[in-house]
This record gives sequence, C-alpha cells and structure tokens, in this order.
Amino acid sequence: MLTEEAAVAEEMRTSTRDLDRLRERMAGWLRERAGAAVTVSELSRPSANGLSSETLFFTASWMGRSARCVARLAPAAEAMPVFPSYDLRAQFEIMRLAREKAGIPAPRGLWFEPDPAPLGTPFFVMERADGDVPPDVMPYTFEGWLLEASPAQRRALQDATVGVVAALHDAPFTGDELAVLRSGGAQAPPVSGGGLRGHVDAQRAYYEWAHGELRIPLLERAFDWLEAHWPDDPGPAVLTWGDARIGNVMYRDFAPVAVLDWEMAAVGPRELDLSWMIFLHRFFQDITEGAGLPGLPDFMRRDDVCRRYQELTGYAPRDMERLLDG
Repeated sequence: MLTEEAAVAEEMRTSTRDLDRLRERMAGWLRERAGAAVTVSELSRPSANGLSSETLFFTASWMGRSARCVARLAPAAEAMPVFPSYDLRAQFEIMRLAREKAGIPAPRGLWFEPDPAPLGTPFFVMERADGDVPPDVMPYTFEGWLLEASPAQRRALQDATVGVVAALHDAPFTGDELAVLRSGGAQAPPVSGGGLRGHVDAQRAYYEWAHGELRIPLLERAFDWLEAHWPDDPGPAVLTWGDARIGNVMYRDFAPVAVLDWEMAAVGPRELDLSWMIFLHRFFQDITEGAGLPGLPDFMRRDDVCRRYQELTGYAPRDMERLLDG
C-alpha cells in the first residue's frame, strides 16, 4: 500500500514513460559519449519534491569510471505537465552561470542533448549531490529534520539560503549571458517587455493556459490589485532564481550544497525571489497551523529575511510591507 507521501507523489507525477526502456536508451546515448560500453543502473524517480520536470536518478559506469547522475527531461504531454513549455537549454546554461559567476552550488552540468531522438525529448544530465531537502510532502513544518533542529541551526540555514539569493542577484552577468532567458522566465510563454512587467504578464498568460475556461476570482482580483498598485520604480532587474525556496535546496549541516530547480528563472526585480521565499514558507506554515500544530512561526519571517539580504547586498528590498509577517 502506498504511504500518504507516495500517493501524493504518484498523483502529481509528470511522467508516463517506462523506466526500463529509458534505461536502455540512456545507456545507448551514453555509449556514444564515452566511446565505450556503458552500464546504467536501474533508474529511479524522486518521491516528493522535484515534480515539475521528469527527474531520473542513476549511476553510469564505463572503463573503470562511474558517475552518479541526475537526468532532467520535459514531462510527457499526457502526464499533465506543470509548464506549457520546457527550455532545457536555458536551465542548463543558467546552472552553469550560477556556478561560474555567482559561486552558487548549482548542480554541475555534464551533458545537454537538444535532439529529442535518444529519449523522446531534449534532456540534460548533471552530477548528483548528497544532502537533505526540506520536504513538501509531508511539509517540513509538520515533521522531520528541520522541525527537530535547534533555533540556531534553522537560523543558520535561513541566513545561508538568503545568501544564495543575494549572491545570484549581485553576480555580474552580461546581457548576452542573460539572453538565454525569455523575458518572462525559462518556462513561461514569450511575452513583450521584461522586468516586473514581463513577469506579471507571463504569470497572467500562465493562468490562462493552466485554467482555460475555469476562472479563479481570487487570482483575477490579485491581478487587478497589482495593476492598481503598480510601483513607480520596480527597482533594478537582475537574474532571479524564480522558484526560490528551501524545498529546492539540498543542505548538509544546514548549509546549501546544491541549489535545484531553475525552470522559473527570469530577469526581474530582486523582490521576486525574496517574496516567493517568504510566501512559500508562510503557505506551509498556514497549513500546519490549520491542522492545529505549531509549525515554525519564527522561521523565514519577512523582516528577518529582508534585514539579512540588505546586510549582504546593501540593497533595501522595496514594497515588502504588504507581505504578511510570519
């Protein structure tokens, strides 16, 4: 019988592909890259986080060498993909830039394959890291290693994660390097403009794609509110991670060792990443309190996050007062 966590992951799974067949095709593709026979271990998928794309874990061995790998593929169309399109080349390049220009421990890319023929879709392969990830299912606010940590350990993790975002935003990327991104994000529909306008337009387009004729009045009121309260100066545009949250980071001893999931990367105001990081914790915290549990009310609070960010960058986040404090 499936556990509750596994059942949720099964429902959300973004693949209908057969793992044995994928293993055979992956071995054949790697054989051409290595110039020798390659043995590929059984493929496996993550059980909770990392469900926006097809994620496969395996070990490849050849000529006395071995590599622990992760492959990322766009999900099959019939598997209810999270995004309307998947720019895997952009993800691969963004991770490389984050490592080289910002010193961020994004996964080290090994190969990018633009041809869909080998596996049925473009894909890339990266090194696999070891560490702990705060789970989404069940949320880390309900149970697990982060909840059991001391306040000092959680604060160290929080500050280090804000440091990742600060390093990314302050990195000296050139215009040509950022050209790998669409104006609204790696997975968003192409839109005109960039920065905050491009981001909001892309989110509106995503809403239309995801829900079709189904209308969600709360989201439509939110879009109207944004237009009515548009900032006079949205601030400078930087490379943003897009899905900036602790559930997309692998930690060891409460320090980041791998920064994952760059599908939503975009060029926009610094506040996009900061507000998303604060909001996603608040989302899980509200669920936890609704279940009658305390959760982590002193974690990822707006003022603490913004204060640390300003200490690291010298930039005071703007228009953050409307975020509810945790």
